[in-house]
Amino acid sequence: MEGRAGPSAKHGKYRKYARLEELAGATGQSVSEWVRAILLGLTVCEERRRNRARRAAVAAFAVLALVLAAIGIYSVLSYSVRRRVREIGVRMALGAQTQQVVGLVVMQGLKMTFLGLAIGIAAALALGRVLTSLLFGVSAADLTTFVVVALLLGCIALLASVIPAYRATRVDPIRTLRDE
Repeated sequence: MEGRAGPSAKHGKYRKYARLEELAGATGQSVSEWVRAILLGLTVCEERRRNRARRAAVAAFAVLALVLAAIGIYSVLSYSVRRRVREIGVRMALGAQTQQVVGLVVMQGLKMTFLGLAIGIAAALALGRVLTSLLFGVSAADLTTFVVVALLLGCIALLASVIPAYRATRVDPIRTLRDE
């Protein structure tokens, strides 16, 4: 007896089912077990695709956060330098070297950055316990993550403070003294 497929399985609408039975039989499984395994595999593939999409979204938001941090640091330092144009002009008129003015502005930016990093690390440690269920593969107080993020933000702050620092050296001391 040829089973449900019948003699028309090779030519009719049951041809695909007969091939499926043949493939399932070769693996020693029934058709329902074979289909279940295929569906489970599709479910696993779909879950992997979703996880990849989640990781990509988190990475995109992390990059966006770094860009916003750099823009914020640059903006605050530019504003601070603009407010201190007279002071910087007087310093330059009294003989301050370019390196001294750049060092002054960069150190001011790094002080603000280190203060922000200290507050941010303290807040991250405090809130890390709340977010533990959302973390995968790292702990809430992962030292490597904190060090890498702090170094990255420190480098970004250094680069973001160099531009206003060199802009501060272009202050014309004579114009500044005349405006006084």
